[in-house]
Amino acid sequence: MEDLARAGRLPGEAGTVVVTGADLRRRPALRSENVRAVPASSRIHAALRDDIVAMTLPPGAPLQEKQIALAYGVSRTPVREAILKLADERLVDIFPQYGTFVSRISVPEVRDAMIIRNALERTSVREAAAQVASLPEKERRQVMAPLVATLRQQRAAHRAGALAEFHAADEAFHQIIAELAGHPNIWRVIRQEKAHVDRCRLLTLPSPQRRASVIAEHQMVADAIGEGDADGAEKAMAAHLGRVIPSVEDLGAAHPDYFEAEGAPADAVNAR
Repeated sequence: MEDLARAGRLPGEAGTVVVTGADLRRRPALRSENVRAVPASSRIHAALRDDIVAMTLPPGAPLQEKQIALAYGVSRTPVREAILKLADERLVDIFPQYGTFVSRISVPEVRDAMIIRNALERTSVREAAAQVASLPEKERRQVMAPLVATLRQQRAAHRAGALAEFHAADEAFHQIIAELAGHPNIWRVIRQEKAHVDRCRLLTLPSPQRRASVIAEHQMVADAIGEGDADGAEKAMAAHLGRVIPSVEDLGAAHPDYFEAEGAPADAVNAR
C-alpha cells in the first residue's frame, strides 16, 4: 500500500482500501539476532501500531494473523499477542467468529487524550522556558538549536508537501520540548495516549492552510521558550493544542467510515 503521507492524499481517496497480505509482506522477516533483547510480539506490536497511527492501515482494515506471521517469519503466537495488546489499546477490534479489524477513531478517546496532553504539555513547556531562562545567552542559543532546526525541517516539508516528514518534525518538536524541560518521559506518556488524536491530525495535514497554521503556532511556542517566558510559552502551547483538532465532528462528517459510531462496538472483544 502506498504510504498515505508520502502520497500526499487522504486515505481511501483513490477508492476503497483493502489491506491484504501483500501489503504486510513488504516487512522484513524478524531475524533471530535482532530479537534477542526485544520479543517478536513487541516488535510486531510496535510496527502494526505505527502503521495504524500513520493510517497506512486505515480504520476498518482487516488484520489476519496468518498473513502477518508469514510477513514477519514468525509463528502465529507472537502475532496473536501483539494483536491482543493493540485491542487493549483500543486500536484493534476483535469480533469472535468474524475477524479482526483496525478500530475506527473514537471521538470520546480523542477528547480524553487531548485533556491529558494539554495538562502534560503545558507543564512541560513552562519547565522548558524556565530552564532556558536560567542560562546565559550563549547557552540559550545552543540548547534552542535542535528546536530551531526542527522548525526548519517542518517548513521544508510543508513546502514540499511531504506529509510524513511534516508529521515527523511535528512529533520531534514536542519531544524536544519535553527534553528541554528535563522530563523526557512526559512525551512517552503523551505518545502512548494520543493514537486516536494522531489519526485525526493526519486527516487534516493535506490542507496547506492547516500546515501553515501549525508552523506559525510552533514558532510562537519556540519564541517564548527562547525568551525564557514561561507564561507566554504556556499560553502559546494552550492555543496550539486547542487547534490540533479544529473540529472532530467535521472530520467525522467528511470521513464517516473512519469514525466509530456513538458508543463502542457492542460485539467487539477488547481482549486483555
